[in-house]
Amino acid sequence: MNTDTRDRLYSLMGRLRPPETPPSARLRAGPDRSNIRILVLICVVAAVVAAGYLWMARPRPRPSAGPLPSATLADVRPAVPATPAAGSTVVVHVLGKVRHPGVITLPSGSRVAQAIKAAGGVRPGTKTGTLNLARKLVDGEQIAVGVRSPAAVAGAPSPPPSGGSAAPAAPLDLNTATAEQLDDLPGVGPVLAQRIVDYRTRHGAFRSIEQLRDVSGIGARRFADLKPMVRV
Repeated sequence: MNTDTRDRLYSLMGRLRPPETPPSARLRAGPDRSNIRILVLICVVAAVVAAGYLWMARPRPRPSAGPLPSATLADVRPAVPATPAAGSTVVVHVLGKVRHPGVITLPSGSRVAQAIKAAGGVRPGTKTGTLNLARKLVDGEQIAVGVRSPAAVAGAPSPPPSGGSAAPAAPLDLNTATAEQLDDLPGVGPVLAQRIVDYRTRHGAFRSIEQLRDVSGIGARRFADLKPMVRV
């Protein structure tokens, strides 16, 4: 091969060889591909985060509430006061064979039995007889328990019937009454009745009703109950 032919061949081979990439170009190409990878990774992460948020924020069915409890009559019924309104009271006089005879104030609508209970109840061995314990009280009435009702005071209205015995025609005479008759007086039992008779025997006839205060067992309160029912 002569020199001209060889030079032509080298020249032709040089044209067919691809141009070499400069080092600076290779350095620029590397970072571009790395940036693309980073962007792709960021997009993937963002997509995963968005999918997780949408999953957490999805609407969920609420559990159905159980049937509401049905309202009872007690729930809707208005409260009824257990006691009468203030000031609605009755005042009665309980006398006879009760532990604490006297004037008693009770709520309006109370019964005879409640008045007797408020007076301490009947004394042992006492019977109420035909007294109507279920009758409603009337303001100002007098309830005789186990004794005859005293005569009505002149000028005062007669008390309503209480179911007890009829009232005597006149107050009981302290100087002629027997122990059995004195026993029927309110707050007087067999023992106290005998004391009255014994006092009369020792000191003579009663000269005034006030002498009853000298009998043992008759205090101011019991004397006040007996005073309108006896005489001398």
